[in-house]
Amino acid sequence: MDDSTLTGRLKRYAQVTSAMTGLAGRLVGEKYLGMAIDRDRHADDLKQVLGGLKGPLMKVAQFLATVPGALPPEYSEELLTLQSNAPAMGWAFVRRRMMTELGADWVSKFTEFDQAATAAASLGQVHKAQLVTGEWVACKLQYPDMQSVIDADLAQLKLLFSVYESFNDALKTDGIRQEINDRLREELDYEREANHLEQFALIFESIPWVNVPRVYRDYSTKRLLTMEWLDGKSALDYVSADQDTRDELGKRLFQAWYIPFYQHGVIHGDPHPGNYKVRDDLSLSILDLGCIRAFPSHFIKGVIELYRALQTNDQARAVHAYEQWGFQNLTKDIIDIITQWARMLYDPLLDDRVRLIQNDVLGHVGWETATKVHEQLSRAGGIRPPREFVFMDRAAVGIGSVLMRLQAKQNWHQLFEEMLV
Repeated sequence: MDDSTLTGRLKRYAQVTSAMTGLAGRLVGEKYLGMAIDRDRHADDLKQVLGGLKGPLMKVAQFLATVPGALPPEYSEELLTLQSNAPAMGWAFVRRRMMTELGADWVSKFTEFDQAATAAASLGQVHKAQLVTGEWVACKLQYPDMQSVIDADLAQLKLLFSVYESFNDALKTDGIRQEINDRLREELDYEREANHLEQFALIFESIPWVNVPRVYRDYSTKRLLTMEWLDGKSALDYVSADQDTRDELGKRLFQAWYIPFYQHGVIHGDPHPGNYKVRDDLSLSILDLGCIRAFPSHFIKGVIELYRALQTNDQARAVHAYEQWGFQNLTKDIIDIITQWARMLYDPLLDDRVRLIQNDVLGHVGWETATKVHEQLSRAGGIRPPREFVFMDRAAVGIGSVLMRLQAKQNWHQLFEEMLV
């Protein structure tokens, strides 16, 4: 069992507090005391500290980086790169962890096992291996002491959100903190992720161009997930491909994310490019299903209801949709403000023509609109978003950013309507 001792937690508290207090102190000093700081350098320093720490703060920092106005742009740009830059643990660590999970004879279960990790993320790293039965597999191995890491990071999460609220009090963050708490604790359970893989395999069983890796239960535990090895490139490797290729890939990425949500009530909450591998025939392999969010049916209906309301400019129907989502105590001013935000988010789905997912490729208009909305919400007293928004928004921003980078063109409205039938 991982060491979740007081000593482990105290060590983590010290590391996290040093990093986040430094951020808070510098930013608050800049805002209220007029103290000049080198934001670019400090943002890079913060990224290096968080990347070295691993753990959930990386995910939280990435989430804040996608919220307009939450942090200065210099910090957002640096923190968005954290996922792909996490340093891997060494071979001595791997041997010890594999022995803990599969027993002293673990090596006998494999004919090959790569010592170097092929991928390293916030909670674990992946090694390519071959089973004695001949199958090539990906062994996802959780870092040590992650329970202590989670406990310490979540205890410090309030400090990180205080940094957010010092810049923008438009969003009340108590529900956001609880949502992150629940989802991150779920991600520690690799048996749960194995269930997600099998669930998504069923969702996509009739779609030949989506591949979900098979789980090898006899070689998996709560902290080790052994699954089928699936080759492929990152979607971003196709940014220089011809337009037809980028259009088709964009269509498939769009459908692969939205089909589970609208037809089965679940989303892949971490759709960054590394989690969608692309084969030469443009078929997709969906990886890393630790962060899955299930939604109640009324929330899904509310999302569709708002889409229909925006189509017909029906404000009463829009208010009903917000209430289905879980918004409470909505004033007329708040309704008008969040409808501005909703129109921007739904824009590609409402526009019945072939186009980019975001006509403003650089995102300046969207960012300016979002920042304006946040400023207006702040003046109106702020709003408490439903918990379901946290990872839905993170996922939508993630997949949308990939489609923008690809500059894929589709009639997104028609694709969306086909899913709702």
